[in-house]
Amino acid sequence: MAGGVTTLECDALLRGPGAGGPKRVSFGEKVTAVEPGPGGSGLVMMPALCNAHDHGRGLRSAAFGAGDDTLELWIARLEFEPKVDPYLRAAVALARMAQSGIGVINHCHNAQDPARLVQEAEAVAKAARDIGVRVAFAVPIAGRNPLTYGDPAAFLDALPPAQAEALKAKVANRPSWDRQLEDAERIFDLASPWFLPQYCPTGPQWVDDDVLATIAERSERLDRRVHMHLFETETQRQWADATYPGGLIPHLDRIGLLSPRLTLAHGVYLDADDCALLAERGAMVSVNTSSNLRLRSGIAPVKTFMDTGLGWGMGLDGMAFDDDEDALRELRLLWQLQRGFGLDRIVSPDRLWQAVLSDGRRAILGPNDGGTVTPGAPADLLVLKTGRILHDVLPGRADVFDMLLTRATKADVEALYVGGRAVVEHGHVTGIDLPAAEAALLDEARAKMTDIDTDAAARAEAARIAYYGAGCHCHAPDRERQEA
Repeated sequence: MAGGVTTLECDALLRGPGAGGPKRVSFGEKVTAVEPGPGGSGLVMMPALCNAHDHGRGLRSAAFGAGDDTLELWIARLEFEPKVDPYLRAAVALARMAQSGIGVINHCHNAQDPARLVQEAEAVAKAARDIGVRVAFAVPIAGRNPLTYGDPAAFLDALPPAQAEALKAKVANRPSWDRQLEDAERIFDLASPWFLPQYCPTGPQWVDDDVLATIAERSERLDRRVHMHLFETETQRQWADATYPGGLIPHLDRIGLLSPRLTLAHGVYLDADDCALLAERGAMVSVNTSSNLRLRSGIAPVKTFMDTGLGWGMGLDGMAFDDDEDALRELRLLWQLQRGFGLDRIVSPDRLWQAVLSDGRRAILGPNDGGTVTPGAPADLLVLKTGRILHDVLPGRADVFDMLLTRATKADVEALYVGGRAVVEHGHVTGIDLPAAEAALLDEARAKMTDIDTDAAARAEAARIAYYGAGCHCHAPDRERQEA
C-alpha cells in the first residue's frame, strides 16, 4: 500500500462493469480504479462473500453435545454449551468466517446470559472491529412459547413433577419484554461502520404480536432493519396455520412488519402466496442450505422465490455442511441443489452470484453500493488463488468461474479486504491470532463444562417428540387464535 491505495492484479474479475480478465484493481476504503492488467497472477478477484444468517458461536454445536437433529429437539440441546468469554466466542466465529472469504455477516445473537445481553453485544462489537468484518448484530427478542409451540401442558404432564417445575421456573426468570426492548435501544447506541444493530424478534412463534407491532413501528420510524426466523420447519408452519387461520404472512403485513427492511431466515415452508406478498413488500430471505439439511428441515423453495421475485441470499447459520464455516463449499451446495434438475434451468450462475454477493449484502446491510467491483464501491474484496482449482484444466477447456463453482473452498482464499483493510493475508486472519484464540476458547469451555443430566434430557426429548407427534402444537388456545 502506498499513499493509502492498494493495487492488485488478477487474471479474472467477477462482477462489475469491468468483469472478465485480466484486471488491475486499485482501492483504498473504496475501489478507485479497475483497469486492464497483464495477467499471470494466478488470482481471481470478486466482492467479499456475504453470510446473511449466522449465530456466531465459536464452539460448534455438535462439539458440545447438540448433535444434528430435528430443530425442535436440537434447540433444547443448545443449553449444553459451556458459558465462555463472549469476546472469544464471537472472535473465533467471526475470524473463521473471514478466513473463508466472508466479509459481511448477519450475527443473529444467541445470548449466553440474557441478563447480560448488552455486555455480550459490546464483546461482539469489539470482535468485529478487531477482525475487521462488517457485522449486523441481530438483537434477540423472545419470550412467547418458551417450552413448546402452543400450550405446553401436555409436554409438562409427560415429565416427572420436579422436572416440570424446574423447567417452568427457568423460563419464568427470562427478561421482560420491556427490558428486552430497552436493551435493544442500548445496543443500537453501539452502532459503527463495523457493528450495525438490528431488531431480531427470533420468530413469530416466540414473540407476542404486540411486541412484533412495536418492533415494526420502531423499524419504520427509525429506519432500522429487522431479522427474524420464519417457517424453518414444517412444525412451525403447522403452528402458524392453526394460530393464524387467515395466514401468518398477511397477519405480519397488517401489523406493519413486512417491508424492505425485513430479512427472514430459512423460509423453507413459504408458499407461493406468501412469497408474492413478501416480494411485493420488498422483504428478503436467507437460504441456509446446510443447516436445513443437518437439522432435517427441508430445502428452501428457491424456484418459488425466483418466480415471485422474492430476493434471497446465502447464510451458513453456524451449521456449514462439514462443520468448517466454508462459505465457498456452502455456495456450491446451494448451487447444486437449486440450479434445477434434468433440463430445468432455475438458477443461472449469474443469478447465483447476484444472490450471494449483492442481494445477500442488501439483506444484511440494507441498500448500499456494494456487491460489485467497480469504482466508488466499498473495497470489500475477496482474492482467490487458482493454482489448486485449475491445476489440471486443459488450456481453453474450462472457464475459471465455472471451476470456482465446481472446486473452490476456503483453502483457496488468498486475501480478504473489508473497507480496504487486509482482514486476511495469505490465508491467515490478521486481526487476531486465530489458533491461539481457538485454543483459549476450548480450554475455557473444558474448564467450565457442567454435568448434563442425561436421563432428564432424554425424558424431555421423548416428551417433545410425543407432544409434536400428537399435534399438540396445532391446538392454540382461543385467546391466542388470530382471526383473519
